[in-house]
Amino acid sequence: MTSRLHATVDGPADAPVLLLGSSLGTTGAMWAPQLAALAARYRVIRYDHLGHGDSAVPLGPYRIELLGREVLALLDDLGVPRAHYAGLSLGGMVGMWLAAHAPERVDRLALLCTSASLGPAEGWRQRAATVRAAGMAAIADAVVARWFTPPFAESRPEVVAAHRALLTATPTGGYAGCCEAIAAMDLRPDLGKIAAPTLVIAGADDPATPVDHADAIVERIAGARLAVVDRAAHLATVEQPGQVNRLLLKHFDEG
Repeated sequence: MTSRLHATVDGPADAPVLLLGSSLGTTGAMWAPQLAALAARYRVIRYDHLGHGDSAVPLGPYRIELLGREVLALLDDLGVPRAHYAGLSLGGMVGMWLAAHAPERVDRLALLCTSASLGPAEGWRQRAATVRAAGMAAIADAVVARWFTPPFAESRPEVVAAHRALLTATPTGGYAGCCEAIAAMDLRPDLGKIAAPTLVIAGADDPATPVDHADAIVERIAGARLAVVDRAAHLATVEQPGQVNRLLLKHFDEG
């Protein structure tokens, strides 16, 4: 299978590989605040989910398994047998699927601002229907309001605007297809299969995937550790890059 995913590769060619999966409605560009720190030590691969950015946009609905299998095909295309993986939100959901179903491909795992089951399903199906009917602008303000805390949004309007632009540029079919994947998702039965050393990071002020969702993941993955980032909503990597970068480097350097 040839991957349909777009990816950007940075860092030393002979360094360990670190794969980064972004959130719903963004691209690999979301990881810009991490790139310099991570690419100094790792071969960093930032990919766009199916239906996002410069990746292919097949007809939906999608499933988390489909998104995960596309990532495996990308690793095959790049000749990468095994990699570290960090994923935020939808990227974390894909990471859980990969670590449970292709454990030989995942070395160490970091799951950021994510959930193993994010209901109610009908809300996701309604969001998919809304963007198909009215476009991404119809949901943009409500979504972006959950990405950042109000103090950050007020002090860094240019950052908020840039990420809103990522969201509204997402193909409606791809965004809707991924919403439907989240609607159908329940990864909780898979978590006990994950053997990769796992760090779970939550934003203390995240309304989209609150801390109790991170707790539920930690409880089901043997040896998993939780870190809560203060003064951060859903895109904790953007709002508190220093804290997140230190946590990621410590976790992956232990490998």
